[in-house]
Amino acid sequence: MFEAVGLAIVIGFGGWLFGLATRDMSVIAVVSTTLATLWTYVYNLLFDRVMQARVGHTRKGLWLRVGHSVLFEIGLLTILVPFIALYLQIGLIEALLMDVAISLFYLVFAFGYNWLYDIVFPVPEAPRP
Repeated sequence: MFEAVGLAIVIGFGGWLFGLATRDMSVIAVVSTTLATLWTYVYNLLFDRVMQARVGHTRKGLWLRVGHSVLFEIGLLTILVPFIALYLQIGLIEALLMDVAISLFYLVFAFGYNWLYDIVFPVPEAPRP
């Protein structure tokens, strides 16, 4: 549901915001979502394997989690920006700005979606002893 609603908003609003045809914004949104999903799997698998080999575990403290997230986003930008630039035949800076705008949307959208989800489907409290 998260991806379906997110894609609908990105395709509709993003097309308007960036002045793109629905078809072009749909390709950007669906391919970006697919690549992000694949990158998430590959990145986390590799990160955990490297951690396991170097330190013998995969427990992550606050700063390691921050670094993990930053490296993830840098990797995703490295994948998505060239794709967007090539597909739309625009410069890398324009593609970067588009990607950042989409990423910021998903940051706010995920916050709101998860908050609403927790209100609509609250986790039942555990019985007290």
